[in-house]
Amino acid sequence: MSDEATAETSDQSTSDPTGDQPTGERMEVQRTIPADAATIFRVLCDPQGHVAIDSSGMLMSAEGEPVTAVGDSFVVHMDREALNDYPLGHYDVTVSITTYVPDREIAWTIRGKIRPQIGHIYGYRLEPADEGTLVTSYYDWSEIDPVWKEAAIFPIISEGALRATLGILDRTIARGGAAPAPPA
Repeated sequence: MSDEATAETSDQSTSDPTGDQPTGERMEVQRTIPADAATIFRVLCDPQGHVAIDSSGMLMSAEGEPVTAVGDSFVVHMDREALNDYPLGHYDVTVSITTYVPDREIAWTIRGKIRPQIGHIYGYRLEPADEGTLVTSYYDWSEIDPVWKEAAIFPIISEGALRATLGILDRTIARGGAAPAPPA
């Protein structure tokens, strides 16, 4: 397993001196994972994979089939109390795929009951590397609805949490992939 995870920022984002919160509207972190891109991509396309690698503690379980195209979606059962920031309790969101390039990139937005929809994007880019696959995890809130920009609550997930998710992804891959869905 790689112990190195590096943070990179786009033209829109810079990190604060502590390295934990960006001051722009997008953040990216990277980690080389000693596995091929197809193996990693399978976990990222699987609703159970999302739950398995979540470092926030908010993703409790998921329903749906692995995604295979832009427009595919699945439901995630959430628990916002894990962050202890807003008293939302348990709720469901729909993960809607916005970018799908097999073994290269996957991204999604979150749809829920809240109005207006927020519009933030999470995603992963996969690139060949000497020791496996360079995985870039990104979180972009540059196109969120103005109502949410004015609320000044972003980012919801810290750069450290994105980095931790890459570590959990590495561990999940090393153990053979995402856990199976619980019995219905």
